[in-house]
Amino acid sequence: MTAPSPLLAAIFDMDGTLVDNMRFHSEAWVALSQRLGLNATAERFEREFAGKKNEEILPILLGRPLAAEELAQLAEEKETHYRALYKPHLALIRGAEAFLGRIRETEIRLAVATAAPSGNRTLVLDGLGIRSIFRRVVGAEEVTRGKPAPDIFLAAARSLEVEPAMCVVFEDAVNGILAARAAGMFAVGITSTTPAEVLREAGAHWTAPDFASLPPDLEARLFGASPHAPGRP
Repeated sequence: MTAPSPLLAAIFDMDGTLVDNMRFHSEAWVALSQRLGLNATAERFEREFAGKKNEEILPILLGRPLAAEELAQLAEEKETHYRALYKPHLALIRGAEAFLGRIRETEIRLAVATAAPSGNRTLVLDGLGIRSIFRRVVGAEEVTRGKPAPDIFLAAARSLEVEPAMCVVFEDAVNGILAARAAGMFAVGITSTTPAEVLREAGAHWTAPDFASLPPDLEARLFGASPHAPGRP
């Protein structure tokens, strides 16, 4: 039996993956929608829009193109509200601290690839003191298309100088899993916002509720060889 190819890089989504914060995003989106006289549910934001860029979400939400100034103003209103809501609850998802500590002792290269704007990345990565763990943090401003397009994960792989097929992506959203698979990468679905069966249907190779409960064959691929792990992305 051919041994599985090595995993040389791990790429992490941020919101809903490293931190369990999506309900605060949804609350801020619903508040903005209500102020604009729109009827939008938290479920729509979590399922349809997670992983997309604000400049992609807002025209869909309003049903019309937006001038750059209006788009920037509405995005900042939503993100400022989100940060105020989430900041008192800032914490890594269960098991993430220990997992990051273990994986940084390997030769696996680490990156964050997130649609979150700069202020939100600062809140989480600097607020939790974890930015230095990652070789690169790739933001939405560095790519043309948000998830489910593979652009942001491919940009992360290029920045780490690792072939996509040797990368594993940790994601919580369907759009993120679709993006990882479109990039030709392995995909791990963290079920903080989306049921495991939905993430598997989108293409996740593995699923787990958090980083303290990762499947043994995934752990083996990261920290030691296993013949039972999937063989290709």
